[in-house]
Amino acid sequence: MANRSHKERNVRALQQSNGTYHITLPKEAVKKLNWRERQKLEVTKRGKKLIIADWQE
Repeated sequence: MANRSHKERNVRALQQSNGTYHITLPKEAVKKLNWRERQKLEVTKRGKKLIIADWQE
């Protein structure tokens, strides 16, 4: 896979399989947030945007 230009680095494709949607997040962003595999995340709709945040009890 070719390296993406700086402008395209944060452009991601939405994928679907078995009725569930998936998106791949940039490795650098996940590391900066200290997220790990199978971590619970909260998805909130705000207007036409989705906000993904760490899940809080």
